[in-house]
Amino acid sequence: MQWSRTNTGSIEYFPKKINVGELIASCISLYQNNADKKQIQIYNDVPEDLILYGDKEMLSTVFRNLISNAIKFTLKGGKVKIKMVKNSKRVVISVIDTGVGIPEEKIPSLFKIDVQHSTLGTSNEKGTGLGLILCKEFVEKHGGQIKVESEWKNGSEFKVILPVKHKMQISNVTKQRQEPVYQ
Repeated sequence: MQWSRTNTGSIEYFPKKINVGELIASCISLYQNNADKKQIQIYNDVPEDLILYGDKEMLSTVFRNLISNAIKFTLKGGKVKIKMVKNSKRVVISVIDTGVGIPEEKIPSLFKIDVQHSTLGTSNEKGTGLGLILCKEFVEKHGGQIKVESEWKNGSEFKVILPVKHKMQISNVTKQRQEPVYQ
């Protein structure tokens, strides 16, 4: 439903200065019980004072999805790590798991709407198969990219690459507040 609303322009894009470090910590806390049930350790190396310019709801959706997927596809006793690398132009936030990985031939189609990707998790958790497509749309709204590196049976790393400074995009947005750009 969110993907459909994004593509019809009915999801509004309201970028502003947000604390992404706190946002990620909040996303982790939402899924901590799921991780505990599977005895999965979550490591968060993103500083709690990481400030970026973006839409809080969209970025929250992205990181909730990636963290949820990492837990879903990691076996009992595994690990999930969220880390950050930043330079003057961009920040890369990675969600890395020790899970089942993705077969190489499936990676190119992960973000395509015309290919169904609903796969059961390691404890038979279900999904819609649309989460990564929504993540890609939301990250691109921010002028960023999402990439994946994975090896079958050896885990995955999803990288969210966001610009440190970003001017608002007007395309495909129904309504926007005009706010100053923050560094």
